[in-house]
Amino acid sequence: MHLYYLKSQIRHKWFVFLECCKLGIFWLGIIHDLSKFLPSEWLGYARYFYGKYPAQNELRGDWRYCYTGLTKEDVEKQFDEAWLHHQHYNKHHFQYWYLIQDDDPDKPISIPLKYRKEMLADWRGAGIAYTGKDNTDTWYIAHRDRIKIWLHSDTLDWLDHQLGIDNN
Repeated sequence: MHLYYLKSQIRHKWFVFLECCKLGIFWLGIIHDLSKFLPSEWLGYARYFYGKYPAQNELRGDWRYCYTGLTKEDVEKQFDEAWLHHQHYNKHHFQYWYLIQDDDPDKPISIPLKYRKEMLADWRGAGIAYTGKDNTDTWYIAHRDRIKIWLHSDTLDWLDHQLGIDNN
């Protein structure tokens, strides 16, 4: 499980690094996603993507009472916590730049250019690493309506321009 996860992360980091170099952010390509190697993220990701765990409803009879291992539901919770940590720890995720306020309305913050570039490199690199092709345009068009509430208009306009999306 851990070796498979390591291999996938090295492959992802390599393709993101190449995309970062194209965008002139060499250093961010080197340090990209280093938090995924921390225990707070590693275990949640590795177990979620490469582990096999029984769902609680699959445990039958006495196994329900004496099984002490992790269940699918435990692993999903660990992954959610790891993903939340990753979003809040890495400035190339648009969720990092969304301010949830106590009394005033929530608001997106404009993402600085170097992190916009890293976000785009991450999307491109992930597509290449996991599907073998750069499917960023297709992914972005499919998800734009959902993620646009999280993005400041400056960031949204920049992404649209970079990806050749005309929304005028």
